[in-house]
Amino acid sequence: MSAQRKDDHVRLAIEQQDGPRGVNQFDEVTFVHHALAGIDRQDVSLATAFAGVSWPVPIYINAMTGGSAKTGIINRDLAIAARETGVPIASGSMNAYFKDPSCADTFSVLRKENPDGFVIANVNANATVDNVWRAIELIRADALQIHVNTAQETAMPEGDREFSHWPGQIEKIAAAVDVPVILKEVGNGLSRQTVLAVKDLGVSVADVSGRGGTDFARIENGRRELGEYAFLHGWGQSAPACLLDAQGVDLPLLASGGVRNPLDVARALALGAKGVGASGGFLRTLLDGGVDALIGQLTTWLDQLAALQTMLGARTPADLTRCDLLIQGSLRSFCAERGIETGPLARRTSSAEAHRETTGSTR
Repeated sequence: MSAQRKDDHVRLAIEQQDGPRGVNQFDEVTFVHHALAGIDRQDVSLATAFAGVSWPVPIYINAMTGGSAKTGIINRDLAIAARETGVPIASGSMNAYFKDPSCADTFSVLRKENPDGFVIANVNANATVDNVWRAIELIRADALQIHVNTAQETAMPEGDREFSHWPGQIEKIAAAVDVPVILKEVGNGLSRQTVLAVKDLGVSVADVSGRGGTDFARIENGRRELGEYAFLHGWGQSAPACLLDAQGVDLPLLASGGVRNPLDVARALALGAKGVGASGGFLRTLLDGGVDALIGQLTTWLDQLAALQTMLGARTPADLTRCDLLIQGSLRSFCAERGIETGPLARRTSSAEAHRETTGSTR
């Protein structure tokens, strides 16, 4: 049953990729163009660092799948693409392995094909500490993702209906492991209150994983004969909304959900993310064109992100947080309702220049 469900997830995720897409709030984040801001390409680095982690690039392949023969092949090809491009990669939920150890190779292939890469194990908030260690050891994980997914579980016919113990279990896991712990949503976003809460639970990093990409509530509802949970489609906040909501929280953030291209990556980095992940679009490329096509896509994204940094005058991904941004449309309305000031984002370079003039410092 679990293997069939994993195959169903892939099929339904691809159907979403092929279907009509709603408003994407990344389009409501605009860089202010400064015609003399550009720098030399040779001075640009894509390296990013956070929570004791160093990545050569700020783009990662986020959690997708595993647990069946078909998804094992997908994970093999994803791992090869990650190896060839230096992009970090996360496994899909390893709960299937806990229930059926015979599917271990559908996850361990991530490390087998990518022996020196940065690989992240993914578990749910119900996982025991013993099982978490099994997951980390199976793929020699460099970090751990704990996913939270109440909307998905609610729409899932066989899903969980008890969530109150999750904070305590997350805290227990974070205290027990010796790798960085990433708390992530699965496409419904993390509010400021949630980010503050998980910081107190000992989590190292939060992946806001917002609305706009693969909709797992919709996937689970698609597995229902009557589709009676359609009202949960599109639940939650977008990644840009979550990043804006969490401004000033002293916890490193990753961003995923609705990321379509290198410009979306640059937008998320400019909003404060340390790294930016994607899943559905990469899966579509892999299934359509094979591993070489995915390697080509990742290589192009990295090259184009470096080109954007060159044009914007950002020597590093972190320097994008100094670029001026305009927040518009429904995203601006969200900020107004949440009490988030967007005006300062449009004047970041002016503020930096005024600071330099006051202190006498140089760039």
